[in-house]
Amino acid sequence: MTSPSLWLDPPGRRVKNEHPRLTVPVNPAPPQSKMNRKQLQKIGVPPRCVKMATQTLSRAAQEGTGFGLKGKQAKELIAGVLESPSTYLHDPLWGELARELLTQEIEPQSEPIEYRTWGDEIDPAAHVQMRDACRVPSAVGAALMPDAHVGYGLPIGGVLACEGAVIPYAVGVDIACRMKLSVLDMPAADLTKRRNLLEEALMGGTRFGVGVEHRPKQEHAVLDQDWDVSRITREKKDTAWKQLGTSGSGNHFVEFGLLTLAERDDELDLDAGEYVALLSHSGSRGAGAAVCSTYSAIAQRLLPQGCSDLGRLAWLSLDSEAGQEYWAAMNLMGDYAAANHAVIHRLVAKLAGAKVIAGVENHHNFAWKEFHQIPGKGVREVVVHRKGATPAAAGELGVIPGSMADPAFVVRGKGNAESLASASHGAGRRMSRKKAKDTYRFNAVKNDLAKKGITVLAAGSDEVPGVYKDIRQVMAAQEDLVDIVAQFDPKIVRMCGDGSEVED
Repeated sequence: MTSPSLWLDPPGRRVKNEHPRLTVPVNPAPPQSKMNRKQLQKIGVPPRCVKMATQTLSRAAQEGTGFGLKGKQAKELIAGVLESPSTYLHDPLWGELARELLTQEIEPQSEPIEYRTWGDEIDPAAHVQMRDACRVPSAVGAALMPDAHVGYGLPIGGVLACEGAVIPYAVGVDIACRMKLSVLDMPAADLTKRRNLLEEALMGGTRFGVGVEHRPKQEHAVLDQDWDVSRITREKKDTAWKQLGTSGSGNHFVEFGLLTLAERDDELDLDAGEYVALLSHSGSRGAGAAVCSTYSAIAQRLLPQGCSDLGRLAWLSLDSEAGQEYWAAMNLMGDYAAANHAVIHRLVAKLAGAKVIAGVENHHNFAWKEFHQIPGKGVREVVVHRKGATPAAAGELGVIPGSMADPAFVVRGKGNAESLASASHGAGRRMSRKKAKDTYRFNAVKNDLAKKGITVLAAGSDEVPGVYKDIRQVMAAQEDLVDIVAQFDPKIVRMCGDGSEVED
């Protein structure tokens, strides 16, 4: 109920409202609820919700008739919310209390759900993070890939299935970080004969660095999509346009290499043999990071008190407005990340004088709605978070990279149910960036790689081959998850070499 209109008559003395016979003093004492803590708890308000109930009743009094709420009226109002809080979730007055009533009862699972691990070179801290993730109330399935290492919230290489909820930090800061491989119509010999041209194409067609923009700005149909799905995507659209076709920093790269197929692949429509290919790794840049930051903060504010220790594993219900906004924004960032790669490949291929004849691409920081067999529940639709994990449904193609000195692999998924149809997203780090910078000197590594036929145009000492696990061992540990279709050996590599802050 809205407050009646008031005006001064005479000025500064008394006020009138819409009831002509009623006058009240100027600046009356704020109306208060007539119910105290004991009375509220007696009718069923949980102790932790009493403060919110009291505040809401006071607001109701102020927005009501102006005389405060009598005990009976207050009791009836509170009883209605207690009986069916979900009915009041979107009520401007009672919604906050309703949400608190619903969330206060939510606590982490007393026993974490079980998960299987692939590989054995796993940082113990990654297992700690995985066990925490398996305590999320909505978690119903999980797996840990052989490239796993510590991340924020869910570990890198972690796969987590939840019912009706999405966890921004289980998707990752770089939403839709992904791989794209393009096979070019160039003879394999051009990797040697036309090496200068390919180096110039990489230098001219790529942009690296935190906050780096593309000049001139590039065009892609993704800019014609609806960027009003959330406030943050609307505000970041111009930034996204400026950064379209750029790669950022950290472990992001663009490289030419030799793709080898041992036998013909009908889906790729490629015969057995050797091909020149272009491979890239990056994500949704500043816009994606802003989406993650915005909605993870919202999720953490809504985190039930009983789940406060879950921190960055805070979730958003897909039934909530914030959850629906994040889901739409995440999918837009997926399209934007794909557009980034498309622009990079278009520019580099053009500079190299080549055309694309085949390709493979996939996200590996994302969440999907999928149907899976859930123990004790049958087949259910769940939200599968793959944070540094490659989708590997039966027959699904993907790319799993190694390092600047080690091969990447085009793979075909086997749809393993225990892994939630997932595989690793790379070799996985075995060394922190700080330790890597203290251990390696980039120029020495660069010279050693040159002797092996690998040209590194730019990179940092925190991305040298020694900081990664052996990709061959990682692939051997997941033979039940994917089949290898082709091998890509890097020959000309470009990463961020300006010392920029990491933007993985």
